Amino acid sequence: MPLLYTIGKLTVAPTLRVAFRPTVEGLEHVPETGGAIFAGNHLSVADELFLGTVVPRHLAFWAKSEYFKGTGVKGAISKFVLTGLGAIPVERAGGRAALSAFDAAIPALKGGDLVVVYPEGTRSPDGKLYRGRTGAARLAIAAGVPIIPVGMIGTDKAQPIGARVPRPGIAKITVRFGKPLDFTGRPDDRTSLRQMTDEMMSEIQKLTGQEYVPRYAPPRAHPDPTRDA
Repeated sequence: MPLLYTIGKLTVAPTLRVAFRPTVEGLEHVPETGGAIFAGNHLSVADELFLGTVVPRHLAFWAKSEYFKGTGVKGAISKFVLTGLGAIPVERAGGRAALSAFDAAIPALKGGDLVVVYPEGTRSPDGKLYRGRTGAARLAIAAGVPIIPVGMIGTDKAQPIGARVPRPGIAKITVRFGKPLDFTGRPDDRTSLRQMTDEMMSEIQKLTGQEYVPRYAPPRAHPDPTRDA
């Protein structure tokens, strides 16, 4: 586990557990060893904080590449922190550049790490669950690892879009893990990837109880760095 991530587990995680007392369900579905993809709904930037708090292992989150390329003191600090946390840089421009995140995630997964992907591509603007993009399924097949559905509840109220930090006492936080989805041996053509993605989103919806919208979430002014390909 990267050093800064370890420090966060010893400092930030206990603080969040005491302040918010998140409920965790299905933790037995999180493997003790081996690679896996966590695919969850995305309500708030606090999703990463609480997911990292309740999972005992290291989680590799995707972060926009600009955070790794900043200049000056601020840029150096940003790069140091994200590198120290084991984050994976992802290009927002799309195309071959965006696929570099997959190139980095595949060896991490094969090496036994856990990678977090938000299939909706951006935070939900209204609390509903939107159609998933196929990147998580494609990554699972390429790396030969299972997908663990994740359902976050209450994070959008604890830290709404625009809020700088999560606020305790506003909402009950619940983190639910579903049974791993094993797509090993499934074809990776467009139709199959869509079918697997729809299966995954159905499992996430069962965990959250959100209303499902069968279309992609509307794009934000600044694309979310956790958006998959």
